[in-house]
Amino acid sequence: MTRRAALPRICIALGFPEIDALLSHAREEYNAGERFFEFRLDYLASPEQGVAAMKKFLVRNSDCTVLATCRRHQNHGYFNGSIEEQLQILDASIEAGAQAVDIEIESAETCPTKLEALRSRARLVISYHNFEGTPPLDAVVRRMTRIAADGYKIVTTAKKPSDNARVLALAKTYAKTPTILLAMGETGFPTRVLSPAAGGLYTYAAPNSAEGTASGQVSAHQLRHLYRVDKFTKDAKMYGVIADPVRHSISPAIHNRAFQARRLDAVYLPFLVRPAHLKDFFVFAAKMPLSGFSVTIPHKQKVIRYLDLVDPLARRIGAVNTVWRKAGKWRGTNTDTDGVIRTLEKRLRLGKSSVLLAGNGGAARGAAFALKEAGAKLAITGRNIDRVRALAKACDAEPLAREQASTRMFDVLVNSTPLGMFPEVEGSFFDGKIPAKLVFDMVYNPLETQLLKIAKDQGATVIRGIEMLLEQAARQFEIWTGESAPRPVMEKAALEALQAHKVHAAGGSSSE
Repeated sequence: MTRRAALPRICIALGFPEIDALLSHAREEYNAGERFFEFRLDYLASPEQGVAAMKKFLVRNSDCTVLATCRRHQNHGYFNGSIEEQLQILDASIEAGAQAVDIEIESAETCPTKLEALRSRARLVISYHNFEGTPPLDAVVRRMTRIAADGYKIVTTAKKPSDNARVLALAKTYAKTPTILLAMGETGFPTRVLSPAAGGLYTYAAPNSAEGTASGQVSAHQLRHLYRVDKFTKDAKMYGVIADPVRHSISPAIHNRAFQARRLDAVYLPFLVRPAHLKDFFVFAAKMPLSGFSVTIPHKQKVIRYLDLVDPLARRIGAVNTVWRKAGKWRGTNTDTDGVIRTLEKRLRLGKSSVLLAGNGGAARGAAFALKEAGAKLAITGRNIDRVRALAKACDAEPLAREQASTRMFDVLVNSTPLGMFPEVEGSFFDGKIPAKLVFDMVYNPLETQLLKIAKDQGATVIRGIEMLLEQAARQFEIWTGESAPRPVMEKAALEALQAHKVHAAGGSSSE
């Protein structure tokens, strides 16, 4: 076979039941700069018409590479024909200009000789899909490589974080074998970003304005501009955020933009980690290896048991939101405290201020210990007075019922409750007179909460939660990289991500 040019790193998966939609999305992605497309012919009632549409598309866009797939329904596709008919459609696709064809291993094993004829005219990709989990993979590779091909696509379903490491490890174990390695599902999303740098031939993306063909696919725009798939290398440092849920997090937008601004070979990913999988995540983190990560709900307390060193304040708080590896040891701290203190100290001297903290959960605990350490005269209120008293006792603060707090006046009110957070945006801890001159709401989505609106109407100075988010993120960046955080860049990225989230939630288009 003649030597062929390397494939682009991102393949747009186009699976639509109608020809017009298929071509419309192909043209839209082409106009956005994409040049590698998978035509899922099995989605169409008439795959033959899809072949004709592919030919028409390639005549007009001859600089494109098209991978033709017609997966049988027995193998989780939609084509109801025989294997012979499947081969005929793939053969016709090559005739129409497809430079590559994908056939699942179940079909391929029945006709290896006929596949040689296809491979003489186009790239041949043999694919394996497991929709139930991630089995032992060496046996899968041995099974697939019995058939000569130009690429071996192995796609499993990630049930836990370490499944991602096992899938990606194949690129190194079988370095001389051309592979496409992915794990489906939200837990498997990191493989879609990491696979090309790990040694995979390419990754798959969804169209920018439609659903993809597999769980976990995101748009090429997101892969290129948020995760910079084309930019970071196999030696890149890896960071991320662990949470459940994690889809809503804007931390990837903030930190990836910061890495870009400082020209660092690094990437920051969202890791969905269920409560039962926290220990397994550390297996994944060690194997990848991960350099550091952010921690949020529900893992801030339980993550401590897996760390080698925890700074004293974070230990007293009982919560860690920032982890990094140094000298082979996992270390933890709590930069939420930096977010609270740095944000407030821009406006006043905490050592001479009275502060009312609303809330008694994990965020409140971190704020309470930080405020006391900064010398503030602290009172705590909340809806559960027993929990308020327990937190106040732990950090030597004054416990107050909400009715008591309403009769006093403080220099600062800090809201650490989720009241007013998207999507329940009408909520507010105080809906009458707010007992403070300066009101700081830790909620950052929406940017202006109901509490802040009421406070402004009453003439109080207000601080948006986005400030705290950015301060704690900046401190994380400095801990991980040793460089100063590009705060204006991070703020712009955060605001853009929140706007995209707002548009998406309203039903509009968004790259998220």
